[in-house]
Amino acid sequence: MSTLSPELRPAPPRPGASEPRSKVHERRAAAGFNRALAWLTPADRRVLWLYLLTRISLWITAHGARWLFPRGSDVREAGPVLAPFQQWDANHYLHIARDGYFPADAGPWMDGWDNREAFFPGFPLLLRTVHVIVPSWTAAGLLVSLVAGAVAVLALSRIARSYAPEDTDGRRTALFFLLSPCAVFLAVGYTEALFLAFALPAWLAAQRHHWATAAALTALATTVRVSGLFLTAAIAVLFVLSVRTRRDWRGAAWLALPALPPLAYSWYLHAHTGDWMAWKHAQERGWYRDFHMPWEAWKNTWNAAFEGLHTTGYAAMFQAELAAMAVGLVLVALLVRHRRWPEAVYVALSLWALGTSYWYVSIPRATLLWWPLWIGLAALSLRRPWFRTAYVCVAAPLSALVALAFLTGRWAG
Repeated sequence: MSTLSPELRPAPPRPGASEPRSKVHERRAAAGFNRALAWLTPADRRVLWLYLLTRISLWITAHGARWLFPRGSDVREAGPVLAPFQQWDANHYLHIARDGYFPADAGPWMDGWDNREAFFPGFPLLLRTVHVIVPSWTAAGLLVSLVAGAVAVLALSRIARSYAPEDTDGRRTALFFLLSPCAVFLAVGYTEALFLAFALPAWLAAQRHHWATAAALTALATTVRVSGLFLTAAIAVLFVLSVRTRRDWRGAAWLALPALPPLAYSWYLHAHTGDWMAWKHAQERGWYRDFHMPWEAWKNTWNAAFEGLHTTGYAAMFQAELAAMAVGLVLVALLVRHRRWPEAVYVALSLWALGTSYWYVSIPRATLLWWPLWIGLAALSLRRPWFRTAYVCVAAPLSALVALAFLTGRWAG
């Protein structure tokens, strides 16, 4: 009996060859999803479940804010579903993503300019990219923050396990973080979630001495916020402390990489305005972030908070600024006491940048970026179980109040 030669023998059918192409794509997508799930540990999944539950609670709050706290006393219909999320800085990012930094030759040389160059380009660029798929600008911003927040909280929980092994899955740290007073800013179209999605994995990589990865992720963080440069300084300190041999110094060159995005942005602004520090001068014009000595800034903020110079909404905001500064100073002192030099440098530089303006602005939001704070609070609650209950009882109402203030357009007065 003759047999077919290998060249003439029919090839076996390829997997999926008889399936419609759409089915093949669905099967491959499902396989990729299953691989992603396999990459997540059971601890990661528990943290993500907690993250999802807190997102649901914020969306419920936003829905209630539309109906219970409308703008006007005789409103008969609630506003658009996503309207509560498009407030304050979210509008700046939308305008940059949609129109660019200098639309129709407009710029800081015009009266009524919105000083949009104060905001770094990382978030608007990603927002514009996502908008290609998601038609609503607001929904696109929420999607960016939703995904970025999930990455950030996973990285935070993994960092927590290395700092405090008692927090076995990092869920306690994640809880303290997600219930923090300014947690609403992780869920809206702001930069905090995206910055942390780059900064926290960068710190994880630096802890493992993967300097190239840490530098690349930190460079991405500097496209989002100038705080990325503070992270660069912290990683540089960690690098110096980890050097043991002359060969170890070879990784030092990577530490220059995070400076490139801010330099590129400054060059872009100079090409349009003739000012290398246009982003800093925009902050000074729009938010009074010109340099003052720390004690002057504290005094000006104190007067704004307690001397009846502003409406109660603004006064409450300045009171929150003072409280956040006090928390930051205590945190730096504790980090120095425990010789956590890289983290102390990171938080101290943040406080210096925010605490040397005419008055304090955005320090409560900046607490979200201080990962040692949330890890430290979780570790304290493990040693003193009553502290967790106390924290939840204090932080939960504060978080709800800040969320309502933002979602109803009352955050800044």
